[in-house]
Amino acid sequence: MEIGRGAVEAMGINASFWRDRSVLVTGGTGLVGSWLTRRLVEVGADVVCLVRDWIPQSEAVRSGTLDRVKVVRGDVCDRETLERTLGEYEINTVFHLAAQTIVGIANRNPVSTFESNVAGTWNVLEACRRSPTVKAIVVASSDKAYGDQEELPYSEDTPLEGRHPYDVSKSCSDLIAQAYGVTYGSPVAITRCGNFYGGGDLNWNRIVPGTIRSIIRGERPIIRSDGQFVRDYFYVEDGAAAYMLLGEKLITDSERVRGKAFNFSNEIQVTVTDLVNRILGMMGSSLKPDIQNQASNEIRHQYLSAQRVREELGWRPLFTLDEGLERTIAWYRDFFGGSYDEFSGRELAGTHSRSGR
Repeated sequence: MEIGRGAVEAMGINASFWRDRSVLVTGGTGLVGSWLTRRLVEVGADVVCLVRDWIPQSEAVRSGTLDRVKVVRGDVCDRETLERTLGEYEINTVFHLAAQTIVGIANRNPVSTFESNVAGTWNVLEACRRSPTVKAIVVASSDKAYGDQEELPYSEDTPLEGRHPYDVSKSCSDLIAQAYGVTYGSPVAITRCGNFYGGGDLNWNRIVPGTIRSIIRGERPIIRSDGQFVRDYFYVEDGAAAYMLLGEKLITDSERVRGKAFNFSNEIQVTVTDLVNRILGMMGSSLKPDIQNQASNEIRHQYLSAQRVREELGWRPLFTLDEGLERTIAWYRDFFGGSYDEFSGRELAGTHSRSGR
């Protein structure tokens, strides 16, 4: 799945800007990190990925992207490794995406989540502060950093008021990034995006990959909540392009973006049940979702305003929800070996091309 140079440049990204630029991506085998790394490689950036765990099923590995970049094995909590990496590879731009991203895991393991998301962020920022070569740092926050708010949609001026472990970890890391920008003048900008989805998400308890896998296996898709939770779903390739835009602007239009946070969103509100039914329809399945109503410590209604980034940076998403889901379904059909239901022995309707991922 290639995004043409013209489409990328239509978003205000100058593809030639990235040619030979030395870039570090933390979390390079994660969902967003895999696609971001792939796009950076496609436009000729000199990419270094910090990777803690080797995940052979990740998009970065399956697409061959990691064979085309420098890989440093290490953890974002290891500041010595970070400082060595920034120095030895003369890193110019840092995309900090490494994090523990699953709400349920955060509820069960808050300390490891705080270590990865909070301590990891201050270690990255401190290492960057000590580096003479780093000129741009994009820190991935989340809409969860806002916590549960009565006034919607969230704007960048909405207070950061996380209450549960994952939300608190994102509120803290977001505020730490802002502190480095204000106190030390670090060249940092912050992204706040909705629920990412797309090919390469291997966290099967998330609604999009879990639903697609269930349908391919001929099983009823599981909805852990009552199905009425509202989320702001954001396609991963839009996320990768948005991060590249912000990384570029930190160099070419620093005064406009330095120290700021930006919401990136399709500005839509979709319930979990509506999303699952949409996927069922696109895959030609007559299965009914299994609504378990067991979710806890999760925000019920969230969505973002992207007015600031639209007006100040001219950003717009490349994909609608349906377009993103089509590409996502195609990725998982390829991942699971095609569009054939191995359990029921029937061919699923609505097959899409497997020409790319």
